[in-house]
Amino acid sequence: MSLDRSKLRVLLQYRKSLTEFQTDVKEYVEVLTDILDYDESIEEMCLTDKITNSMSTSERDHLSHVDEMELLLENCLGRAEDIVNRVAEVKDLIEDSEQIIFMNLDSHRNVMMRLNVQLTMGTFSIALFGMLGTAFGMNLLSSLEEDPRAFWIVTGIMFAGCGLLWRRLLWFLGREVPPTRKWSWKNFKPSK
Repeated sequence: MSLDRSKLRVLLQYRKSLTEFQTDVKEYVEVLTDILDYDESIEEMCLTDKITNSMSTSERDHLSHVDEMELLLENCLGRAEDIVNRVAEVKDLIEDSEQIIFMNLDSHRNVMMRLNVQLTMGTFSIALFGMLGTAFGMNLLSSLEEDPRAFWIVTGIMFAGCGLLWRRLLWFLGREVPPTRKWSWKNFKPSK
């Protein structure tokens, strides 16, 4: 899975925009709910009744206008709640995508850290057996300087030792570390 940083930025921008939009729609839902809770506010919204109040409108017409206004507001409230639910679903999908992307990035980071540890162990094993060559590089006299095979024997021992030490360190890196027990007073056994 290739990861493009620009796509991640776009995803984060969409999430931020959706959060702002969700906040606005929730405020809209709260306002509609407040209006629907008070019948007086719905009656005040019926402007045709206020204008034609002087023209002797019947009580039945007034109630039908209030009922129509209430139905319209309930319809708007239902649609707004649907929008809030859809936005929440899309935000959940975006969060799931972000988690997948971050898990992928964590996996790549772990691979790089493991490679770094392996290279460090290789460098350690080479440096450790390089000291053997350093000892022969000193101007000390011993009988090994005269032997024509001594250089190749020491070099072979160095390479074999480096390889074996590095393989042993890699084995140690690959094995599972047993979980440690938590220390508590229950596990404490005093010596007698």
